[in-house]
Amino acid sequence: MLSSTSRRRTSHISHRRTATVALAGVAALIAAAVQSGAASAAPAKPQAGKVNSAHVAVKLTPSQRAELIRHADAQKAATARSIGLGAKEKLVVHDVVKDADGTVHTRYERTYAGLPVLGGDLIVDTARSGATKSVIKATNASLKVADLTPAVSKASVEKQAVQRAKALGGSKSAADSVRRVIWAGSGKPVLAYETVVGGLQDDGTPNQLHVVTDAATGKKLFEYQGIKTGIGNTQYSGQVTLTTTQSGSNYTLNDGARGNHKTYNLNRGTSGTGTLFSQTNDTWGNGTTSNAATAGADAHYGAAVTWDFYKNVFGRSGIKNNGVGAYSRVHYGNAYVNAFWDDSCFCMTYGDGSGNADPLTSLDVAGHEMSHGVTANTAGLNYSGESGGLNEATSDIMGTGVEFYANNSSDVGDYLIGEKIDINGDGTPLRYMDKPSKDGASKDSWYSGIGSIDVHYSSGPANHFFYLLSEGSGTKVINGVTYNSPTADGLPVTGIGRDKALQIWYRALTTKWTSTTNYAGARTGTLAAAGELYGTTSAEYKAVQDAWAGVAVGARSGGGGGGGTSYENTSPVSIPDNGPAVTSNITVSGRSGNAPSNLSVSVDITHTWRGDLVIDLVGPSGTSYRLKNFSSSDSADNVSETYTVNASSESANGTWKLKVQDQAAQDVGTINSWKLTFP
Repeated sequence: MLSSTSRRRTSHISHRRTATVALAGVAALIAAAVQSGAASAAPAKPQAGKVNSAHVAVKLTPSQRAELIRHADAQKAATARSIGLGAKEKLVVHDVVKDADGTVHTRYERTYAGLPVLGGDLIVDTARSGATKSVIKATNASLKVADLTPAVSKASVEKQAVQRAKALGGSKSAADSVRRVIWAGSGKPVLAYETVVGGLQDDGTPNQLHVVTDAATGKKLFEYQGIKTGIGNTQYSGQVTLTTTQSGSNYTLNDGARGNHKTYNLNRGTSGTGTLFSQTNDTWGNGTTSNAATAGADAHYGAAVTWDFYKNVFGRSGIKNNGVGAYSRVHYGNAYVNAFWDDSCFCMTYGDGSGNADPLTSLDVAGHEMSHGVTANTAGLNYSGESGGLNEATSDIMGTGVEFYANNSSDVGDYLIGEKIDINGDGTPLRYMDKPSKDGASKDSWYSGIGSIDVHYSSGPANHFFYLLSEGSGTKVINGVTYNSPTADGLPVTGIGRDKALQIWYRALTTKWTSTTNYAGARTGTLAAAGELYGTTSAEYKAVQDAWAGVAVGARSGGGGGGGTSYENTSPVSIPDNGPAVTSNITVSGRSGNAPSNLSVSVDITHTWRGDLVIDLVGPSGTSYRLKNFSSSDSADNVSETYTVNASSESANGTWKLKVQDQAAQDVGTINSWKLTFP
């Protein structure tokens, strides 16, 4: 969904996503590379990397993709056993990506005792030989649920969900569906209900509220909105060529060259498909709202360019990568100021804007909405919390890519979102990628509470990261637009170009991220993607580190970051529930003398009850330094802290360890990353 700062926002719960990406071999590679890159206070200037063709995804025909899926489906039981899943767990194939070196990235959903597991998705990377290379999971928790009989009734959870939907402006008195599921999106997996409430929201947007409720206690665990809001004589792109279909004496907006994508006229309606645009000549619209086909031409053109962008830039054939087109609906409602993607109809829908004067059918909006469909069919980022911000940012990033790709003189490429549609009524764009806070609500950088705000605002750090990675920091003029992008740490970032930045983001989206990926996981995934494409010692890899540091996610390359030299480990480590201590190592070398009396230890841990955790720094001598004690009363989520340790009795060089132990039952977590900074 595109949404607007001037209209009512869809509410989202303030729960931060706690499950993170768990990388095996790739994460270990990243950790080693980060450490070696930071080991020298003055590393050699990295060289621009040449893309490693072995790690580029091959363009699959629909039949080739279908064959890979059939093969994965036939092997899914053996795969489940090989990666250590339990007897009650089964895999459901969702998507496949194949690299030139034969590596296949297979994305699975999971069931437990026949019930869908929400937050149980995973990616298995398989070598050409058939050997498993790595597994990326949305949750590291063991999937064991003792009791599969609900203690609360289906009727009571339906009533609760309907009341919640009405509080958000919903119009229905009954749910569309209620089903038993396993909720594994945060902490210990539990039996739950997923209730979906439809109808309309109070601004006319279709409602598809998903509410997950604990089946033992009736407590709400999670909620998200399933509707993602964000020759033609077009209103925004000038006169363009459209691919249409002729049948007898009539032409229709049916693009046979792009999966039979069709464009329909809802004629102010809010349900159904509407009427396929059809006329006796092949010239559509007049460039103004006086002709209903103008908006149809804009939407049809936007869908075609977006299809071509994904096909020619990434080798992707349609939203699902199966060669099948979606469809578009224009003239939704009356003066409806929004546009949205709906997975259930596999379609984009556009309102006509305030006073029905500015249809939301501009090029970047079309790319934005269709990209929600791509995200739904790849990482499936939950539309709430930090993963929801990443979902929205992905659509902004790809929508921007579409606009630049089109190279249309009437709508030139820029890093502004929705600049053509005047959604604010004052000529300003909806969002700014170089400095997101210029819209008055979006955030420039990550902070610990960002998962609690609306996903259209929490997308800011990711949009800002993409701009920094593409263009770098500071003042510059691009296609006539002046930008001035700051950084969180006040240090400069050198861009690598938009084309490389897009490739890195897309590879992370399609092969590294899961439904629960947060900002720390996004950093890990993009570093993995950059390492595979360009090498872990390349300028591109280091630029990814620096651009994330520029939005306060992780450390700079080479230990830069406001004074001192940093050493970091970004390899995730699972923290077992009420189990033995786990450690994460950093090896420091090339320093002289002892460690300082003010050694900085920065810790990023996700956990649903942080009071359970005891955290120590273990020096090279084996001496432990307590960072955090157990506290039965500290029920807050996560540990994102920087501690100062007097480590002057320790040799600076050697292996340092972060030791973490969970000392109470019912919650699990992950060490996402940690770093040492020597002043």
